[in-house]
Amino acid sequence: MIDWDKQGGPVKTFLAHLDDLRRLLLGCLAAWGVGLAVAANEAPRILKILVLPLEKAGQSPAKFLQTFEVMGGMNLAMTIAIWGGLLLALPVIIGLIGHFILPALSVRERRTVMIGGVLAVILFGLGVSIAYFGMLPPALRVMLWFNEWMGIRVEFFRITDYVRFVLIMMAAFGICFELPVVLLGLGRMGIITSDQLRRSRRVAIVILLIVSMVVTPTTDPFSQLVLAVPMVLLYEACIWSIWLMERKAREVEKDPL
Repeated sequence: MIDWDKQGGPVKTFLAHLDDLRRLLLGCLAAWGVGLAVAANEAPRILKILVLPLEKAGQSPAKFLQTFEVMGGMNLAMTIAIWGGLLLALPVIIGLIGHFILPALSVRERRTVMIGGVLAVILFGLGVSIAYFGMLPPALRVMLWFNEWMGIRVEFFRITDYVRFVLIMMAAFGICFELPVVLLGLGRMGIITSDQLRRSRRVAIVILLIVSMVVTPTTDPFSQLVLAVPMVLLYEACIWSIWLMERKAREVEKDPL
């Protein structure tokens, strides 16, 4: 008799997998739709939150952010609703994906996926918070200073460009902070080891610097370093975490009881 708690769930037919996948996609779209509706209703309040970094940078959002488009307000509300709805729906989407793949996994794999899902949400929130509170105000001050240094008179920002810049920056930080989830998952499955990560440290740092330069929509080195430094620290934390997992696994092999 097969113990599904150890071996994973029963094997399904191809059509059954397709039906489960259809339910997953519909569930994700429904969650996004609910999040979109909530974000659309709260778009004015969300906008007030998004413009706070500009205020901390020394500019009045009411005077400095303008639009010259007839449909500027509508486009802005749609942008906030789409991205804000996705952010609100993210925990539900992760839960639905986990519910889709968990039945086919063993107990150990289920535990790894569940921990990874929780860690992914926490790290995404951490990345977004660092971008919002720690990076955006000084980055905006640097860009404004460069305009003054170049003798360019800046009387306003187009509000749609500003909101798009803020959302892209926050999303970029949130996504890049998912690096530990990938590395720890690979380490948990034995695909990579702490020794391999340690030997590849120099190459990894260069790659992380390049990634930070690509994903940040600004050219100032400050913004790039604000993203690169935490990613390097997370990489180092992954090395030690995987090393601890490896040591625990060796201890279990030596003394199973």
